[in-house]
Amino acid sequence: MATREFTDEEIESLVRGLESLQGGPMTAAALVGCGEKAIPPLRRFLLEGRPRGIFQPRQLAVETLAQLGAKDVLIEYMEKSPEIKDPMIRFGENTVISTTARELGRWPTDDVFHCLMRVALDRVLPGIVETLGEFKHKEAVPYFLLALGDDICRSNAEAAIRKLHDKARPFLIDAVNQPNPSGEDENPSSLRRRRCALRILLDLRVAPSDWKSLRQCLDENDPEIVITSARIALEIESAPERLYAVHRLIEMLPRVNWFLRDDARVALLTHFDISRDAVEAEIGRRKVASERDGRFDAVLRLLVNVRMRALESRVERN
Repeated sequence: MATREFTDEEIESLVRGLESLQGGPMTAAALVGCGEKAIPPLRRFLLEGRPRGIFQPRQLAVETLAQLGAKDVLIEYMEKSPEIKDPMIRFGENTVISTTARELGRWPTDDVFHCLMRVALDRVLPGIVETLGEFKHKEAVPYFLLALGDDICRSNAEAAIRKLHDKARPFLIDAVNQPNPSGEDENPSSLRRRRCALRILLDLRVAPSDWKSLRQCLDENDPEIVITSARIALEIESAPERLYAVHRLIEMLPRVNWFLRDDARVALLTHFDISRDAVEAEIGRRKVASERDGRFDAVLRLLVNVRMRALESRVERN
């Protein structure tokens, strides 16, 4: 049986029906069934409508336009999206923009990429980061690095950078070396960005020729940066530098959480050939201190565990 074709007035009424939080999804499905005739009124609803704190109707309009193949309308909306002062309304509209960016991922074309890059100049949003990451263009790496400092976008930014593999390495090294501002006044966002950049470099396996650009991280005050850079040094550097990395890693142990402490434990155990003397010396020093003040020493327990596991591993190999 052929379906009835909706009139223009009926389509306009359906578009207004998107305002219903309960009936909106069914209305959207009906609009998709209307085909291209639904695109002009949906465009007016999105571009001429007023952003509000209740963003779901506008978000639904975006998703409907995407299903109708209205790429140009979505690009137009992205490039005309206004700056909003009210924080609640801005949050809602940013959600709509983020959804639009994700929907534009249906079209991995140059015009979509350049549109997203233009919008990215003013906004750090998870949908933009996620979709730009699918393009795997190194031109977007500076944006991804900025997003590493954002709690909401960090996981998407990290995933996008990892997709670029070695193409991202020079950008990551530069990011590690650019605290904002420099010195002890570095802001939390910058510190998060540099920590994450170092972790990615650790997984990408830094080339020995790059270590000179990262060496100063061992002398920083932030325990996570020191421990991650020490782990990098232990993987790629010669004995003197590895030994210094071990000493710095052990120095940081009293200041770290259990997660970083476990990373340090694994590093010391994996590289026990170079860490053994430093581990034994610290165990001896802490045993004396522990007997003197009678307190439980978590670092001592960790180091003893490293030594025990290393000796057990040696016995198993023999």
